[in-house]
Amino acid sequence: MSLPNTSPITTSHVVALPFPGRGHINPMMCLCNSLASLNPAADNTDIIVTVIVTEEWLGFLGSEPKPDNVSFATIPNVIPSEIGRGDDSPGFYETVLRKIKTPVEDLLDRLEPPVTALIADTYLVWSVEIGNVRNIPVASLWTMSASVYSVFHFFDLLVQHSHFPVNLEERGEEHVDYIPGLPSTCVADLSTCFYGKGLNVLDRALESVASLSKAQWLLLPSVYKLEAQVIDALRANTSIPVYHIGPTIPHSKLETESRPSEAHYFDWLDKQPSGSVLYMSQGSLHSAPKAQMDEIADGLRESRVRFFWVAREAASELKERCGEMGIVVAWCDQLRVLCHDSIGGFWSHCGWNSTSEAVFAGLPMLTFPIYWDQVPNSKMIVEDWKIGWRVKKKGVGEEESLVGREEIAGIVRRFMDLESEEGKEMRSKARELRDIYRQAIRKGGSTHADLEAFVSDICKQDF
Repeated sequence: MSLPNTSPITTSHVVALPFPGRGHINPMMCLCNSLASLNPAADNTDIIVTVIVTEEWLGFLGSEPKPDNVSFATIPNVIPSEIGRGDDSPGFYETVLRKIKTPVEDLLDRLEPPVTALIADTYLVWSVEIGNVRNIPVASLWTMSASVYSVFHFFDLLVQHSHFPVNLEERGEEHVDYIPGLPSTCVADLSTCFYGKGLNVLDRALESVASLSKAQWLLLPSVYKLEAQVIDALRANTSIPVYHIGPTIPHSKLETESRPSEAHYFDWLDKQPSGSVLYMSQGSLHSAPKAQMDEIADGLRESRVRFFWVAREAASELKERCGEMGIVVAWCDQLRVLCHDSIGGFWSHCGWNSTSEAVFAGLPMLTFPIYWDQVPNSKMIVEDWKIGWRVKKKGVGEEESLVGREEIAGIVRRFMDLESEEGKEMRSKARELRDIYRQAIRKGGSTHADLEAFVSDICKQDF
């Protein structure tokens, strides 16, 4: 008979430091919940996770269900509110970098038990430094696709091939076909920080990526099979371990939580035919100009297609404008709605979290990117994965033209025609990608395996 293991139990205290924005906190929370629910491979090790947020963000998140071994620690509200921060994203970013470092460091030094690993958003350029000076190993969580990361990682190649700096009107259609592992892409389909007004955030993005040389791990919220060549190329050209841990979306709550009782919009969805509703959202931060939103609303009304539109503060105005075929809400449980049987497609700004949720739900997409990584995500959806169509065309200059209501009405009608051959083909492909995503997160899947390997790493005590 084997003797019981009497080794003392050790505690791995992982601290998560997200960038204070919805598109960053959500994937970090999903990652923390996944890590906390795994049993570490190392014997006799408990893992606890502390998430550092502002007091405002604790108010947003504090009541959401989470594992017992995940908790919050707060710093004061030393930065502008999340509400309205999209009015000046570069300014908000600089304020965050300047204002939260000191309170974060003070909190790190007070936490008990002592911190054994730090998972920090790549945007927080000083996070690797504050870990290193405390001998705390740092995992950097990049919250966009592996493909977008790779362009920053191999930025020097853009310069060498005279694709930076670049004038889109002159060279936007030229192909970038030299980034290791990345499918050929037009210059106009790169992230918006490489040209025009977006240049004001490029230096910070490059600084963030450069800081990773002193981190211990890089975490990418991608599913291996859909970006395999990119991830392989990064692993071959990166000095630290690279883990693919996507999708970082709240898929587990679909099984563990019931519908929110106050969400009356599900009553409307339950009454709609299967696959008949177009879900619409332009994201939680940036949106199209009002004139374009008006054209979208008018085009939607003219299309006579059923719709479910999440429009935030514009909800009440748009309710009156876009007709009686659907409903407009300020906010919703997005992933649960996308997985509802009545939803047949997703009009999206193509942020990475929304893109991942659309793929998980097996939905084709109408793409309307605005900013940052949304443009290359749109290209990936339409040209590489072939599960979507562009509404907003690529290759435009700084002064963008409106997409008119007639064009919008036409593409929406064609997109939601479940009997068309092109629609059937696109939806079949979307279901294939859905199955790949769901297999990856199952036990033995590629994402589950990398999460287990990462937990094993952070639970080691030999740093």
